[in-house]
Amino acid sequence: MCGITGIFDTRGVRPVDRAVLQRMNDSQQHRGPDEGSLHIEAGLGLGHRRLSIIDIATGQQPLFNEDGSVVVIFNGEIYNYQDLIPELQAAGHHFHTKSDTEVIVHAWEQWGEACVERFRGMFAFVLWDRNRQTLFMARDRLGVKPLYYALLDDGSLLFGSELKSLLAYRGGNGGLKRDIDPLAVEEYFALGYVAEPRTIFRQARKMPPAHALAIRRGDPVGEPRAYWDVKFTLDNPISVDDASAELRQRLQESVRLRMISEVPLGAFLSGGVDSSAVVATMAGLSEGPVNTCSIGFDDPKFNESEFAAMVAHRYQTHHRLEIVKSDDFDLIDTLARLYDEPYADSSAIPTYRVCQLARRHVTVALSGDGGDETFGGYRRYRLHLMEERMRSALPAAVRQPVFGFLGRVYPKADWAPRMFRAKTTFEGMSRSAVQAYCHSVSLLREPMRAQLFSPALQRQLAGYRAQHVFDQHAANANTDDPLALIQYLDLKTYLVGDINTKVDRASMAHSLEVREPLMDHELVEWLATLPSSLKVRGGEGKFLLKKALAPQLPNDVLYRPKMGFAVPLARWFRGPLKQRVRDAVLGDRLACTGWFNRSYLEHLVDAHQSGVRDCSSPLWTLLMFEAFLRNVADGDGRAAPVGEHRQVAGVFA
Repeated sequence: MCGITGIFDTRGVRPVDRAVLQRMNDSQQHRGPDEGSLHIEAGLGLGHRRLSIIDIATGQQPLFNEDGSVVVIFNGEIYNYQDLIPELQAAGHHFHTKSDTEVIVHAWEQWGEACVERFRGMFAFVLWDRNRQTLFMARDRLGVKPLYYALLDDGSLLFGSELKSLLAYRGGNGGLKRDIDPLAVEEYFALGYVAEPRTIFRQARKMPPAHALAIRRGDPVGEPRAYWDVKFTLDNPISVDDASAELRQRLQESVRLRMISEVPLGAFLSGGVDSSAVVATMAGLSEGPVNTCSIGFDDPKFNESEFAAMVAHRYQTHHRLEIVKSDDFDLIDTLARLYDEPYADSSAIPTYRVCQLARRHVTVALSGDGGDETFGGYRRYRLHLMEERMRSALPAAVRQPVFGFLGRVYPKADWAPRMFRAKTTFEGMSRSAVQAYCHSVSLLREPMRAQLFSPALQRQLAGYRAQHVFDQHAANANTDDPLALIQYLDLKTYLVGDINTKVDRASMAHSLEVREPLMDHELVEWLATLPSSLKVRGGEGKFLLKKALAPQLPNDVLYRPKMGFAVPLARWFRGPLKQRVRDAVLGDRLACTGWFNRSYLEHLVDAHQSGVRDCSSPLWTLLMFEAFLRNVADGDGRAAPVGEHRQVAGVFA
């Protein structure tokens, strides 16, 4: 696990400033504290920070082929590298290390751009082939590892594992412009993150998952191409018993591949089904006790550590539990600097803490991330399926005007149990399936954003809505199954933009590698062949996973209500963070953007702090946006007062 960065002259062979490249590389030292190396040649600079996991002695990067004409920098793990080495050796390639990194170099020589189709793992890498004068960049299928890039006006291409490495660049014609993309602002306030391929800054992009980009020096820089997609065929006629047996076998294979390590290894154990399934499988494959880590909260409403303890006791793991105060909100500015973009998932706080705990004992940790998306675990899936049955029973000509009217006039009831919040259901019923799902997962739904955003920002958006992200992915889903469609949407949006981003930054902040057996692409492909009735049945999510794990896990773990990694925002904002929220939301930094309606900001703060309504989600979203402006966008930590269209410090446009 590592950090990569670099500079490529797409037009010629201008020299690369070593000091600039060093600064870019040093900005990601947390991703790889063991070693830092550079490679510079005419028109190219590559930087690498190493966290040594496999082939500690000889796996240094940048890594070259035999004659030095091909060089790669790589972040991640190729889990099937041991299977690929004999095949490549038989084709005449000679290895001088035992690392998975060298497999990438020889796979490129053997298969060219198609090499990515042979890799099973989590990865982001950049490869330079001097003979072909080609730079090749690729990201893994499910977007576990990040890759940012930006093409500057002078033809310089910057790239890196984190946006901060691009922001560290300062060349002869300046650096990455910090102009904020208003479309990214719309996506952030809807989703809590900026969706791929956009970033918060106009000039920078994220490489989408399962995409690669080949750039030949002197040619125009094109768009990344997709090399993989998951296809929900749902046509596997397998029985429940046979599917359960095969799932256990596939889990064992996926976990086994991710247990290859030359450094201490363990697992996160939250007490939920997914992480418990991973730990149970690890225990069956381990000669000794598994190292497990979990976080508990001093507030019982947010504490599920007792369920983690059940699993730890059953498998006699070396279990470490740390109780975190429920008022653990000192990380706000740290998170803003860590994520480089506005990011509004408050569970980033406990995720940061559990990574901090794990790193004291292990260097590699397996997680249960991806299980909700692939096995059908989210409660919102079951609610969506209920609404979809109602949608299919009523023609749109009746449904849209009737439920649209009810959604507008029905009072919002934050205090009511979720299933009785009829306003949300009415609003969803008036929309199409994709529109309804986007509406249901939005932090600030479209009517709220219409009130929050100023006329100036509305003009800059020119009709763009975050809904477009979902529409584009839905067009590629190639399924009309209601559950499969929203699983596909989550695999393309929430899993990548929220979950994987959260875990990558939180783990890398502590130089911890996190591996994801439930996101193995072969497992995901197999699950996509299974009928949706094996995922959600009788109002129960993760039906097949629970059946398969029934012999290995207690019923109290398998069938208890999902709790999640939540923090008590509502109480914070009426208590210890009351003044901080008011100062941030109503202060200069948000005001000077010209993007927000002051009266609506005041309404949100007053309604929440008076107890009239729970506005903790939009307030947290605003608080983290303000922290991003202050810690990242301003560049020097100072406010950047601007008018409607542009100005000071080049931040807003």
